[in-house]
Amino acid sequence: MRKILLLCNMGMSTSLMVNRMRAAAKEENYECEIRAHALQKAENVIEESDIVLIGPQIEYEMARLCREYPGKLMEVINIGDYGRMDGRKVLEHVKKVLESR
Repeated sequence: MRKILLLCNMGMSTSLMVNRMRAAAKEENYECEIRAHALQKAENVIEESDIVLIGPQIEYEMARLCREYPGKLMEVINIGDYGRMDGRKVLEHVKKVLESR
């Protein structure tokens, strides 16, 4: 089972995206665990995740997170998909990235 982690400032705006992604995963019978957390609590959950999705509002944290967690797969969520809360599109991107590794 794939473990997908979404990070944002407080973990609230990504909660809606998580719900949309879970719904898309359920429709596709894609077995995964999707969670959202605040950036401040990231160190407790990053290591156990297969991929970390960073909310576009904290894209500036990407370089730091990559330095702190070298080798961890991280992506910034597309701002358009995030703005539309298009969980299906974000999930499709995650699947492509994970399959390419």
